[in-house]
Amino acid sequence: MFLHMKPIQITIDESLLAELDASEEVRREGRSAVLRRAAAEYLARRRRDQVSESYARAYGESGGLGDEFAGWEEQGRWPES
Repeated sequence: MFLHMKPIQITIDESLLAELDASEEVRREGRSAVLRRAAAEYLARRRRDQVSESYARAYGESGGLGDEFAGWEEQGRWPES
């Protein structure tokens, strides 16, 4: 997944580090693997939130298409069988 990894230095609260190190997952996979996964999950969640915010801005709070397209909502549905 990661072709080129770059070592970095971060500062973390001692109590948070102790709690992290005490976890089974960190003991099994290592700090770096767990922190890489946490960063990837954070970025994925952030992208999802940004897409959701973009849709909300584009379509408004109502989720509709606006007055210009009123009545067309049913046109995109499959007929009932």
